[in-house]
Amino acid sequence: MPPTDRRQVLAWSFYDWANSAFATVVIAGFFPVFFKQFWAADLAVTDSTRWLGYTSSTASLILVCMAPLLGALADQLGAKKRFLLTFTTLGVLGTGGLFWLAAGHWGAALALYLFGLVGFLASNVFYDSLITDVADPGDYERVSSLGYALGYLGGGLLFALNVVMVQFPASFGFADAGAAVQAAFLGVALWWALFTLPLAFLVKEPPGLGEQSFGGALRGAFSALAQTFRQVRSLRNTFLFLIAYWFYIDGVDTIVFMAVDFGLSLKFPAASLMVALLITQFVGFPAALIFGRLGSRWGPKPSILLAIGVYMLVVAAASQMQQVSHFYALAVAIGLVQGGVQALSRALFAGLIPAGQTAELFGFYNMVGKFGAVLGPFLVGTTAYLTGDPRLSLLPILLLFLIGAVLLTRVDVAAGRAAAGAAS
Repeated sequence: MPPTDRRQVLAWSFYDWANSAFATVVIAGFFPVFFKQFWAADLAVTDSTRWLGYTSSTASLILVCMAPLLGALADQLGAKKRFLLTFTTLGVLGTGGLFWLAAGHWGAALALYLFGLVGFLASNVFYDSLITDVADPGDYERVSSLGYALGYLGGGLLFALNVVMVQFPASFGFADAGAAVQAAFLGVALWWALFTLPLAFLVKEPPGLGEQSFGGALRGAFSALAQTFRQVRSLRNTFLFLIAYWFYIDGVDTIVFMAVDFGLSLKFPAASLMVALLITQFVGFPAALIFGRLGSRWGPKPSILLAIGVYMLVVAAASQMQQVSHFYALAVAIGLVQGGVQALSRALFAGLIPAGQTAELFGFYNMVGKFGAVLGPFLVGTTAYLTGDPRLSLLPILLLFLIGAVLLTRVDVAAGRAAAGAAS
């Protein structure tokens, strides 16, 4: 394993700063609001919720189908950075395209959003896998948490600027708030592209494992993929962690995708929901760093279990929500744990996998997480549609968190790391 290089760590971490603008401004922030009020204004509230949920599920399903093979191919070619940059380009183009889309074109809006989501989700496979190329194993928790902390700070700063633009459009030269929102989508695309450059130029990765021709690498990837399926099954604790992660990260991702839509369905003002998202971002920055320290001191597993417990309380409280102030309180609670559970899950998995197969195995990791995310938004959208009560729509997520927590308690981290080291 390489010694931790601070310059490479910072360059790697700034990709979180770059692509978190999409996660914050587009996924969690403006797209759900603008989709309902501008592109899909003629649709019923429950129909727009349903289509938004289905689009999120479709993006996750695409990632499920292609992530492991692409990861194996990247390992063969030594092309994690190239694959990351390719999918970043797809995400940037999809996001930027929203700038030019006129009112009423809700189908085209969902298509461009889908491109952005696929680019975002797939690029994260290769970003996550690069952690083993920039950090020593003893630093995984700290380095992973630094990435998420920078993501919260960068995404929060850009989102804060965009909220001010929307509240005072004339001061920025926009005709109205709608024009400011569309400019925000273009701004995210430019931000994402610009802050990807440090990783592109400074982060190094080792050469590939197999053939350097694409055809030979593809054959090697299929062969490696079949072997890795067997290997993951033989690494008991790694396999058990992936199943646990499958369940609990589904709940985390579903809340990210659907929180603003949930608030809109309760008739909360869009401006208040934007404030709640800003609260989550700026609470999340120091909280992610604190969770990195907790992970180093307590170990990642107990820290993740703490975060899951908080999420379960949040979902239960959301079913009783009546006022915007309640939404603010839950935004604080989510900000305290969201970055922690994501960062420490990535760090824990990095320690449970053999060296030399990181892109492929992080393909499995992201596949498992997003296969769960196929279910979560679908359940929320369908429950809202069938019951007509958005407060009930989040309750199925409680079971996902509970199953994930129970399975995680059964993971023996020390034994899993030893087995991964032997497999290396």
